[in-house]
Amino acid sequence: MRGFFMIKTNGITTFTSESVCAGHPDKICDQISDAILDTVLAQDKFGHVACETLVGFNRVIISGEITANAKADFKSIAREQIKRLGYVDSMYNFSDKSPIDVYVHEQSPEIAVGVDHQGAGDQGIQFGYACRETKELMPMAIMLTHGLTKRMDQVREEGLIPYLRPDGKSQVTVEYKNGTPTKVVQVVIAIPHKETVKLNRVKEDIYEIVVIPVLEQYGFKIDIKDLIVNGTGVWHHGGPAADCGVTGRKIVVDGYGGYARVGGGAFSGKDPTKVDRSGAYAARFLAKNIVAQGLAQKAEVRLAYFIGAKKPTMQDVETFGTNKKSHKAILSFMNKILDTSVSGILKGLDLQRPIYLPTAAYGHFGREQFPWEKIV
Repeated sequence: MRGFFMIKTNGITTFTSESVCAGHPDKICDQISDAILDTVLAQDKFGHVACETLVGFNRVIISGEITANAKADFKSIAREQIKRLGYVDSMYNFSDKSPIDVYVHEQSPEIAVGVDHQGAGDQGIQFGYACRETKELMPMAIMLTHGLTKRMDQVREEGLIPYLRPDGKSQVTVEYKNGTPTKVVQVVIAIPHKETVKLNRVKEDIYEIVVIPVLEQYGFKIDIKDLIVNGTGVWHHGGPAADCGVTGRKIVVDGYGGYARVGGGAFSGKDPTKVDRSGAYAARFLAKNIVAQGLAQKAEVRLAYFIGAKKPTMQDVETFGTNKKSHKAILSFMNKILDTSVSGILKGLDLQRPIYLPTAAYGHFGREQFPWEKIV
C-alpha cells in the first residue's frame, strides 16, 4: 500500500504516503528509460518511444519500441545514469560496469497508424489532483516523503552523511483534524549504510540532518522516538542485487501518494503521444489551475482515451463539495485553458522536448520546473 487513510475519532484521521530514493531499483529503471527518451526527443521531437528497463543482480536489460530519426547509445546512456546514482563499486553486485542487454525494435505499425494521425498512442484513464494542503497544491504526506528521499540522496552525494549507500525509502504519516493536516505522527526511513556504523548513529544523523529540516519547511516537527530507521535493525546491502527493479512500478509514488486516484498506466519511458503520461500531466494542469484560481479548494480531473482517439472520451471534474463556482463554469474554465485533444495537450504544454529525466525521481507533480505545474 503506497498511501493509507485510517479513521480515528473526534474528526481526526491519519494518512500515510511513501517515496523512494533515486537509487531505488525501480527508480534506476525509470531514469534510464527517461534518459533514453530525452536523448531521442532531443534529436527528433516526433520520435515514438516506449522504453522499458529491468535491473537485477549485476545485469541491465533494456527493451521496448522506438521509431525515430535519432541515434541513441542505449548502453552508454544506462551506464551514465547508473554511475550518477552512485553504483560505482563492484561490492554492490551492480554497477556502471554491469553487463547490459538491449532488445529494442520499432513501434508496431498497427499502433503507429493512430499516433501518426494525432491520435492517442493507447487507451487509458488519467486523473489529476490538486488541493490547498501545501504551497505546491499537493497532498501533505506525499510532499513530505518526497522531501525526505530527496534530502537523503543529497546528504549522501554531498558527504554530509558519508557512510550511506545508494537506495532508500521514506514514509510519512500525517494526522488530520476536520480535513486539515495538523501534525506528523510518524516518519519511517529505510537506508542502507556501511557495516561499520551502528544503527543508533544512523538514526541520530538522519533525524538531525534529514528529518528535522524537511519537516520544518512545512511547519512540522517530531520527536526522535517517532522516527523509525531500518525497521528490521539491519540494512547494509541495497540496490538491484538485493531487489530487482522495473520501469513504471512506482506509479503511486510518482503521483499523489495514494491520496488521489491512480490512472491505468505508468509514465516513465513513454513519449508524450502516450496519454498515460501526457493525459495525466494535462489532468494535473487543469486540477491545479482550478484550485489556484479559487474555483474549488480541491479538484480531481478525469480523462479517458482510446487508441487513435484525438479527443478524450471522458472529461470531467470532481470538487468534493468545495467548489466556489458551478460545475458547468469549472468545465468551461478547463476548456478555456487547455485543449485536451492529444495534439492540444502536446502543443499547449509543449511536451515534445527532452524534459523527462528529472521527472523520474521524487514524483512527477508538485515541482514548478515542469510545464504542467504552471498557473495561468
